[in-house]
Amino acid sequence: MKLKLLNSLLVGTVAILFASCKPSALLIKERKIDAILSAYKSNNNPGASVLVYQDDKILFQKGYGLSKADGGERITPATNFRLASLTKQFTAMSVLLLVKNKKISLEDPLTKYFSSFPAYGKKIKIKHLLTHTSGLIDYEDLMPANQTEQLHDTNCLQLMYIADSLYFPAGTKYRYSNTGYAILALIVERVSGQSFASFLNDNIFKPLEMKNTLAFEEGKASIKNRAYGNSFVDGAWIPTDQSLTSAVLGDGGIYTSTLDLTKWIKALWDYKLIPAAMQKEAWSRKKVENGTLINYGYGWEIEEYNNKTHPHHNGSSIGFRNHILLFPEQKLMVVILTNRNEGTPIIEAKKIADLYLNYDTSPQ
Repeated sequence: MKLKLLNSLLVGTVAILFASCKPSALLIKERKIDAILSAYKSNNNPGASVLVYQDDKILFQKGYGLSKADGGERITPATNFRLASLTKQFTAMSVLLLVKNKKISLEDPLTKYFSSFPAYGKKIKIKHLLTHTSGLIDYEDLMPANQTEQLHDTNCLQLMYIADSLYFPAGTKYRYSNTGYAILALIVERVSGQSFASFLNDNIFKPLEMKNTLAFEEGKASIKNRAYGNSFVDGAWIPTDQSLTSAVLGDGGIYTSTLDLTKWIKALWDYKLIPAAMQKEAWSRKKVENGTLINYGYGWEIEEYNNKTHPHHNGSSIGFRNHILLFPEQKLMVVILTNRNEGTPIIEAKKIADLYLNYDTSPQ
C-alpha cells in the first residue's frame, strides 16, 4: 500500500515538473518568430527591428543585428530606420488633414497650386497624386546623367517642366509614382505655409508623442539611435546609406522606430487624426475612370490575404527594406524595418501575422 502511494506521489511530482517545464504560448511564438527571422540574427551584420502590436498592446518586440555594418550598436525596438516608401502614409495623412480642415479638396487640380505647370498636367487632381493615377513621369528617369547633388522635393517638381507628356491620361491607369508624392509634400507646404517637415511634426508627430520620428533634412536635424543602410557586395556588407534621391521627403524621407509606429497605428485605430469614414476611405481600393479597381488607397497598398482585405505597404531604398502589415478588424500590426539592401520583408511579416491570425499550422 505504501509502495503504491509512493509511486503515485512520484508520478504526480514528475507530471507537475513536466508541466512547469512546458514552454509558454508566448515563448513558443518567440521561438517561431526567431526562426522566421533567422536571416537577420547574425550579431555582426546589419539586421532588423520587428514588432507585433495588437489590441493596443505590444505582443512581440525585438532587434536583430547591428545598426551599421562597420561597427554599429545593437539594433533595438528604439532604433530609427529610414522608412522609404512607408513615408507615403504620412504624406497622405498630411493631405487628408488639410482636406478635413477644408483647406484643400481632393478634386483640386494640380494647376491650382502650380499655375505654371506644363499644359500636359492640367487634368491632374490631388486624388490622382494620392492614388498613383496621375501618369506623371518618374523623376528618377529625368535626372541628368551628371547629377551629383541630392535631389529635393522641389527639384522633382522642376524636372516635370522637362517632360512634355504623361505616361497616360490622368485617372485612367495606375502606375506607382514617387513623383506624385514629392509634389504632394510641396502642396502641403504651399497650403500650410510651413515646411513639410514642420507640418508633420506639428500635426502628427508631436500630437501623437512620436518623439523620435522626423522627416530628415541634412544639416537641419539629427537622428538619435540611427540605423544606417548597407548592401551586400562581393561577400561583405558595405555602407550604402544615401543615394541621390534620399533627400526627397514626400516619397520616402521619414525616419522612425518600430516603437514609435505603435503610437501612429493606435491613432489610426482610434481615428484621432481624421474621422472614421475618411480613414476607412484611405484604406479602400480606388477606381480608375473605366471602373477598374486598383490595389491602392491613399498612401496605402490594399490587398486580399486569407479572405481579409487589408492595408499594407513596402518601403525600399538603397540600404533599407521595410514592410508594414495592418489588419484593422483584428487591430493587428506587424512591422519589419531593416537596414540592408536585400530581402523581401513582406514574406516574413505575413508568416508572423499568421501566428496571430490563427493560421499557424507549424508544430509546437
